[in-house]
Amino acid sequence: MKASTVWLTSCWAFVLVAVAGVTGAVAAEPRDGVFIHISHGTDDPHRVLMALNMAAIMSEDRDVLVYFDIKAIEVVLRDAGDLAYSHFPSSKKQLAVLPQKGVILMACPGCLKAAGKTADDLAPGVQIADKDKFFSFTKGRILTLDY
Repeated sequence: MKASTVWLTSCWAFVLVAVAGVTGAVAAEPRDGVFIHISHGTDDPHRVLMALNMAAIMSEDRDVLVYFDIKAIEVVLRDAGDLAYSHFPSSKKQLAVLPQKGVILMACPGCLKAAGKTADDLAPGVQIADKDKFFSFTKGRILTLDY
């Protein structure tokens, strides 16, 4: 084999390995996350339902954690009423579907206690907030939406 042919073959092999490496690096990039904070409850169904709807939309290609505190605690209780507003799916429907989409639902333990409730009073799929989970639910950047 001629030296020029060997050199050309070596160059193409290097290019293929380099492209494969770059492609692999792009595919391994972590997904970004969306932290959605809801502090309103039955006092503002538009905010609550919009936030839950955003969680569903973002979960299509992002990691999502929804955090409920202050008045929002009343939305995630087992015996909570079903909020409705405009064209949005109801609160009960969205809270049932979001965990199936991989969305993490967390309630503030202090706010739960202030409301005279315990973890046993939470709706299925809602867990007590864990501060470490706020930083570990995603490996990418974290965007926060506040409702």
